[in-house]
Amino acid sequence: MSAISPPAPAGRSRSSDRRRRKGSGSLPALLLVPSLIILLGALAYPMVWQVITSFQKFGLAQQFGQGADFVGLENYRRIVTDGEVWVVVLRSIGFCLFCAFTTVLIGGLLALLMRGVGTVTRAILQVALLLAWAMPVVATMTVWIWIVDWRRGLLNWALTHLGVDASGHNWLASPTSFFAVAAAIVVWMSVPFVALSISAALTQISPEVLEAASLDGATGIQRVRYIVMPLVAPVLSLVLLLQIVWDLRVFTQVKFLQDAGGFANQTDVLGTFIYRLGTGSGDFGTASAVSVLMLVLTLLVSWPYVRSLLKESV
Repeated sequence: MSAISPPAPAGRSRSSDRRRRKGSGSLPALLLVPSLIILLGALAYPMVWQVITSFQKFGLAQQFGQGADFVGLENYRRIVTDGEVWVVVLRSIGFCLFCAFTTVLIGGLLALLMRGVGTVTRAILQVALLLAWAMPVVATMTVWIWIVDWRRGLLNWALTHLGVDASGHNWLASPTSFFAVAAAIVVWMSVPFVALSISAALTQISPEVLEAASLDGATGIQRVRYIVMPLVAPVLSLVLLLQIVWDLRVFTQVKFLQDAGGFANQTDVLGTFIYRLGTGSGDFGTASAVSVLMLVLTLLVSWPYVRSLLKESV
């Protein structure tokens, strides 16, 4: 009859468990090292160069090899005391918040629609969203500029045939209509990502839960408010954060519309304003300072979500 080995001491068992957890926890960190190296290699140099340049007088001469003079906080003092900079900042924040919340609202409604329709209709909607999302931005802007063109655009033609006298109306001449067009383009290009993300989250909700709520007398709006919304809240907060960050850094859509007939000094957002300062005026030092300000704004916007993630991981 074989002898039964005595149980290991409790202290030794806890110590071995801690060693196993420590060993298993270090593997994910090691797997992240190559990605972190690539990320730092791609972002560290331009970011450090931007910060250093923001403390220098860096113009066209410095682009051709001439040494840059260190001016300390002069570039930052200039942008802080420049009223145009703050107008652009407030305009960018308002534009990005409007686009981000509108995108999440429309994307959420489309996701609910895809959940309620049949399989064939859902597949058609998903393919249409993917095609809209996959369209290159240059091709997208070419189509939109043709739509709002004041001479032969589709929008003026359609409004005229509907009885609204819009022939010859330039939608890009007024800042209000300019940003209405820009917001429509930004939202149209962003809705597919939000709709597909929320739709994927909705598939994780058990149909039995919704059926039980329906049997208890809950209306469709009540089911969405008290069951669906809390369950998909993490996905909603993530896509909303991403949209705010992306829309705060919007550049291509606004720049294309400015080149098509908009007035840059009345329609600049942070991205186009930095481009106009640097490439347009050759003042790369001030442009770098505004870029650092833009980075700080992005970090302030994203920090609450990052802090909540850190609390959940503890």
